[in-house]
Amino acid sequence: MPVLEVKKIEECRYDLVSLGEVMLRLDPGDGRIHTARNFQVWEGGGEYNVARGLRRCFNMRAAVITAFADNAIGRLIEELILQGGVDTSFIKWREYDGCGRDVRNGLNFTERGFGIRGPVGVSDRGNTAASQLKKGDIDWEYIFGKCGVRWFHTGGIFAALSATTPDVIEEAIDIARKYKTIISYDLNYRPSLWKKAGGEKRAQEINRHVLKYVDVLFGNIEDFTARLGYEAPSVDDNPVNINIVRFGEITDSILVDYPGIKIIAATLRNSKSASVNDWGAICRVKDNSYQAATRENLEILDRVGGGDSFASGFIYGMMRYDDPQRAIDYGSAHGALTMTTPGDTSMARLSDVENLVNGANARIER
Repeated sequence: MPVLEVKKIEECRYDLVSLGEVMLRLDPGDGRIHTARNFQVWEGGGEYNVARGLRRCFNMRAAVITAFADNAIGRLIEELILQGGVDTSFIKWREYDGCGRDVRNGLNFTERGFGIRGPVGVSDRGNTAASQLKKGDIDWEYIFGKCGVRWFHTGGIFAALSATTPDVIEEAIDIARKYKTIISYDLNYRPSLWKKAGGEKRAQEINRHVLKYVDVLFGNIEDFTARLGYEAPSVDDNPVNINIVRFGEITDSILVDYPGIKIIAATLRNSKSASVNDWGAICRVKDNSYQAATRENLEILDRVGGGDSFASGFIYGMMRYDDPQRAIDYGSAHGALTMTTPGDTSMARLSDVENLVNGANARIER
């Protein structure tokens, strides 16, 4: 029996569709936001990054569902999405009022950090077009029924944007399940987004409701504990081993409460500094756990998007091979590679990922 009953390629126009907000990231490079004179721009968003990684690294057919204010900034983000090969057919364009009183596009100022100076993110995303999406705005019957989608991905960032976005997720999931599309959800808790929207308690309520309909759950140990409300055991050991033990205990509880979940996958990170982390990953399928080799002292250029790239690599492994061990290895390798380049999204090639999985080193290619 396959782990996941993924629909056949020929039955669907898309391998994956993501629902989420895409922002314009302004990156001061090696400097600080508050002293910057120049910024490099990237597109990024937790749910979108997964679609982008699947399309650009793994050559799968991906689309994003989001909304933009129709001005030059929105069109710039669209141009960046198009450069990544992700289908923009389902983007909703909202009329711009000239100054953003009614609707605007999200900005995300992010500095990478270095050594003892941690990364810093400052979001400017209030009243955005994506946050104003509501039930009935998207023709999910056309997307899942007419076009066909093998895998649908969304997460806790989009759920946190407004009072209406959880309803959009629920509506999408209802139709996706009707057409037997695999559903994945990344908890991706952001305290700043929930600060004025009910905090952890409200996040737990929404996430616990969504989890009843999810096939694959992504997160990290913090997401599973404070963000879902599960308690984790205390273990006296190194941080990566602590998280492995905690993962086992927590997933026991999650699978009892949500028997419909088929896979739970998590990244394992020990941040020694902003520039050096131990990095690994683990997943749970029924009574079996599968773990990727821990990469100790992984040197990091830009950690943003590492978890999203883990998810896209994992999804690729499951869709392509239906093999949890291969999927966790692909996800861990892809996440590691993404953190060696700037921006939210992956610059890795499939050959890079496969070489790393197979034990390649960083010697020069000629």
